[in-house]
Amino acid sequence: MDTRFLGNSGFKVPVLGFGAGTFGGKGPLFSAWGNTDVAEARRLIEICLEAGVNLFDTADVYSDGASESILGAAIQGRRDEVILSTKISLRAGEGANDVGASRHHLIRAVDRALQRLGTDYIDLLQLHHFDAQTPVEQVMSTLDDLVRAGKLRYLGVSNYSGWQLMKSQAVADRYGYSRFVANQTYYSLVGRDYEWELMPLAQDQGVGAVVWSPLGWGRLTGKIRRGQPLPEGSRLHDTAGFAPPVEEERLYRIVDALDEVAAETGKSVPQIALNWLLQRPTVSSVLIGARNEEQLRQNLGAVGWTLSAEQVARLDQASRVTPPYPYYPYWNGMFSERTPAPV
Repeated sequence: MDTRFLGNSGFKVPVLGFGAGTFGGKGPLFSAWGNTDVAEARRLIEICLEAGVNLFDTADVYSDGASESILGAAIQGRRDEVILSTKISLRAGEGANDVGASRHHLIRAVDRALQRLGTDYIDLLQLHHFDAQTPVEQVMSTLDDLVRAGKLRYLGVSNYSGWQLMKSQAVADRYGYSRFVANQTYYSLVGRDYEWELMPLAQDQGVGAVVWSPLGWGRLTGKIRRGQPLPEGSRLHDTAGFAPPVEEERLYRIVDALDEVAAETGKSVPQIALNWLLQRPTVSSVLIGARNEEQLRQNLGAVGWTLSAEQVARLDQASRVTPPYPYYPYWNGMFSERTPAPV
């Protein structure tokens, strides 16, 4: 398994990581994702480690903390072999302060995550969303205190806009606090919004992308086809309302291109979609999920080979959309021939 630097941290992570959102199976969303118990989690983790995948990602809101607890139990005795990543700041309780990035909630949420994970440090902590009610100075100061206390090694964000991430970096630089080195972001052939603002920011600021939902919320599994109903067992039956939107005709155009490349390479549609992501700038790791061993082994087959430049270009063209203002004038060359188009 190849490794890459996590942004400019100097810390290396595998190009594929495992997302533990399928662990636990509590609630309407996460029960549709999967209901992996400790025994099955242990088996999936063993397969990952054998393949060189040692980054495991979770969050305190996944199945109301059960995902963290199951992951912690499954890695018992193997803590030094794994990289633990989790997320906090979304609502994780009924109390008035059980949400957000206040000093109170961050400290308590980290301590609770450590307890559930059965460890005394978290390798990568990401804020699950931007808290506009808490001063950025307080957020970055608290996170820096937790790093200095040895509870956290590296910091990241998830679902931040460009200005929110840049303001946080500026505050960290001003006061000498630990900076964000990772952005856990939605990115796929059907969701390329990351490229317009967050990718250039990541290149400039040394922030590595940790990609979530690389198969477009289950749309790029190879089971969805033009003119056919959703297959039985697709989680889109229960979770489409939570999914990032995609225009139907564009989805089918992308699937058609994936099918063509699959026929040429002998690889599966999901493997091609994942491999495409690994060619993109700033991507440090792509999180794969699996409800069973078969799905996991299929996704692990996305590495060890590379799409040709022509195949990448074909997938780029099939998935391309016109970016929003102020990016589209540069994208279509309106202002200057010297202005490079987005990747």
